[in-house]
Amino acid sequence: MRRIALGLVSAACSTVLAATPALADSPQFRYARNTLDSSGALITSFKEVGLGTGTTSVRITVTAAATAVYQCFNNGGNHPKARNKETLEADTIVSADFPVRNGQTTGSLTTGPLGPGDFKCPSGQTLFLESVSYSNVFVSDAAGHNLRATPSTISNNHLHIRV
Repeated sequence: MRRIALGLVSAACSTVLAATPALADSPQFRYARNTLDSSGALITSFKEVGLGTGTTSVRITVTAAATAVYQCFNNGGNHPKARNKETLEADTIVSADFPVRNGQTTGSLTTGPLGPGDFKCPSGQTLFLESVSYSNVFVSDAAGHNLRATPSTISNNHLHIRV
């Protein structure tokens, strides 16, 4: 009976030890969080684990649907009722390589805001970034693992930044 118990314990230990490397190479994002800075840029912070001990770096990408609203203001600080408001929409993407330590990486990527493009103000008026919004923000690695960042939509409608 003692031999059977010892054999079962040995088999269980072998199974656990053999499974450990398989679990270590199972990449997944623990979190992806969105914030905005004072310029209207999106900052997505993340942590990816399960990268294994043989990996030294991993390429991380953040994608988002971005919107920016630009408006012209006269020298008196008023927004004339003319057609001098521009809303821009585009997908943004930013990537970088991050070091892997102990099978995980933590970092953040910054993107945006969208630029005004060809939009210009008439003489005597100044261009301002008024608002930004980001939605469908995802963080992913080169192997295709991804996670939707939270909050799923983030915006600031009170910027008024001179461009």
